[in-house]
Amino acid sequence: MKNIAIIIPTYNELENIEKLIFEVKKKLPESEIFIIDDSNTQEIGALIKSKNLQANYFHRDNESGRGSAVIYGFNKAIKDQEYKIFIEMDADFSHDPNELIRNIDFFIKEKLDLLIASRYLPGSKIINWSLSRRILSKLSNFLARNLLNIPLKDFTNGFRIYSPRAIERIISSCGNIGDGFILLSEIIVVIKNNLMQIGEIQTNFVNRERGVSSVNFKLVMASLYGIIKLAIIKKKLK
Repeated sequence: MKNIAIIIPTYNELENIEKLIFEVKKKLPESEIFIIDDSNTQEIGALIKSKNLQANYFHRDNESGRGSAVIYGFNKAIKDQEYKIFIEMDADFSHDPNELIRNIDFFIKEKLDLLIASRYLPGSKIINWSLSRRILSKLSNFLARNLLNIPLKDFTNGFRIYSPRAIERIISSCGNIGDGFILLSEIIVVIKNNLMQIGEIQTNFVNRERGVSSVNFKLVMASLYGIIKLAIIKKKLK
């Protein structure tokens, strides 16, 4: 498959990145990978260069946040007008590269602008998550679904596929509510308000085996607050 840009935000993912690039390229050899790295060092960039890995590397000094990293990657990728499909995924293997081709086929078949790999559809699985993470995730999604009045199951998984027109709208309109998981919900609201098509597909979500998660209680609480703020101004978001 051609004309595919894959945006991968990273933060201290040195243990995972080489294997992930290899697995993605094995499934989608003609795709273009954009690594947006907020780590304190540039070890990931050095690894990519020393092993001649097939990925574009961007290191952001004094910046952090998964959401802003993804938008940064979208900005880099959209400059090349050849991409017809944009994929967002994490670097820790919680998002399975084996699902990429299936998801792309579904995205094209259904003529979607956003496809979310949903952890809460029948047939999906969440593996090796702690009880506290499950509770906080379900609470976040319950609040988002009811406060935003959008009938989706999963607002907070960052394994997604976008159309070019969705990317252009995200770049121009999103990132004003907050970073982290709230951006994922903000994107849904903006795409919905612009009458674009959103779909969900089953996924197996596996908690990381290597490295340390950047998700913490403070980030989750900020996202919950952001959802309430988003609900108040959602009609204004275009």
